[in-house]
Amino acid sequence: MIEHHVRVRPSADRLPREEQLAWKLAAVATGTRDLDTGSAAMAVNRVIDNASVAVASLLRRPVAVARAQATAHRAVTPGASVFGSRAKVSPEWAAWANGTAVRELDFHDTYLAADYSHPGDNIPPLLAVAQHTGRPGADLLRGVIAAYELHVALVKGICLHEHRIDHVAHLSAATAGGLGAMLRLPTETVYQAIQQAVHTTTATRQSRKGEISSWKAYAPAFAGKAAIEAVDRAMRGEMSPSPIYEGEDGFLAWMLNGPESDYTVALPEPGEARRAILDTYTKEHSAEYQAQAIIDLARRLRKKAGPLRNVRSIVLHTSHHTHHVIGSGANDPQKYDPSASRETLDHSVPYIFAVALEDGTWHHERSYIPERARRPETVELWRKITTVEAPEWTRRYHDPDPDRRAFGGRAVVTLDDGSVIEDELAVADAHPAGARPFDRTGYVTKFRTLAEGVVTESAQDAFLDTAARLAQLSADDLDGLFPAVDTEAVAAYDTRLPKGLF
Repeated sequence: MIEHHVRVRPSADRLPREEQLAWKLAAVATGTRDLDTGSAAMAVNRVIDNASVAVASLLRRPVAVARAQATAHRAVTPGASVFGSRAKVSPEWAAWANGTAVRELDFHDTYLAADYSHPGDNIPPLLAVAQHTGRPGADLLRGVIAAYELHVALVKGICLHEHRIDHVAHLSAATAGGLGAMLRLPTETVYQAIQQAVHTTTATRQSRKGEISSWKAYAPAFAGKAAIEAVDRAMRGEMSPSPIYEGEDGFLAWMLNGPESDYTVALPEPGEARRAILDTYTKEHSAEYQAQAIIDLARRLRKKAGPLRNVRSIVLHTSHHTHHVIGSGANDPQKYDPSASRETLDHSVPYIFAVALEDGTWHHERSYIPERARRPETVELWRKITTVEAPEWTRRYHDPDPDRRAFGGRAVVTLDDGSVIEDELAVADAHPAGARPFDRTGYVTKFRTLAEGVVTESAQDAFLDTAARLAQLSADDLDGLFPAVDTEAVAAYDTRLPKGLF
């Protein structure tokens, strides 16, 4: 790996393109050639993972709205597929609908470092453009692996959330790079597209603060759509705000650490294998990633705690990020509100811990329904749970060694009689270093579980067979990456939606 120092430069310096971060990202993308076997296998897993959560979300309102907007933009030819519809639509709108479907349940892959991310959000726009441009599966794989490489590098090197900038700014750069790799575009073109994408998708973190709305699902879909449009403009010869990262009125200077910004982004050397996707991990539970280990910890503690009515208080000792983003350190009263939105509840670790303690399990729908959130005994327990930042857990969260990195915490349960029960868990059971790491069997099981009642067993088999052969697929075979669903049921749901402009 090569460490690149990225800092603000005055316009008078006329920083050469080859020294700019956007160019270096573009060069890594366009230099992605022979694919690492392990990375290719993991990319297939993530295609399966995305389809799993997409089909499970088809009858949710934000997904239906995005689908309705997309299907109003039918493509003449060839277009791209939309989960839950037989229509072929313009690729940027397919990316919008499918990106929303993938993101809605907060249930696909994650990577956490200096910043945080869901790199699987790169896949919907890449798949849409692959279909529209007639690319075979091998090209799609190359684009996915390149996008993950850029995404992980940016998340490791540049923290956005400390400046309350939403993480999709890194996503759009990665997607533009992945599209360039897939389409074999010149580095110059990809460089321009990356800069346009970053410039147009920088937004605040209010989408994940307070009363969290459905925009949380739309935000990455918007970034993917914007990246496709940026690539289209760059292919037509259009230029970008430059240098987008280092410029004195650019991203670093005004959105992040200011004129004194100095970041280090590590990127692979020419010819070095692209293996960043192997550092990422998926979710077993439909909740924000820092809650994954907490759910598993609650299931384990449930056996020790006894009757929960005897609990006086529960304190979760955890990392800075967990405490301040999904814990009581966020100072969001909505995180303790039984009438809060699903999007808010899946970012409330006190709520999640309470329900997991009571139920001993977690479900992507039943654990969030209003009747479940408003159960009196749940509310009573929920409001006894707080979080605190523990320096050791913050240090482990950022440990450079993946084998020592931790995203969990320690629970201290105090009972009414004064006795204390403690337990801790560093990583989720499904994490690569966890008790039951996800392998291909885990991804297949997740797909079949979420597809039950939505996709017939024969259609499940057909999708899984197609995904497993991704590297050998022709362009015509990519339709098979969209599992066949009951489109009449989907259409019936869609007809109940209010109408918009399109």
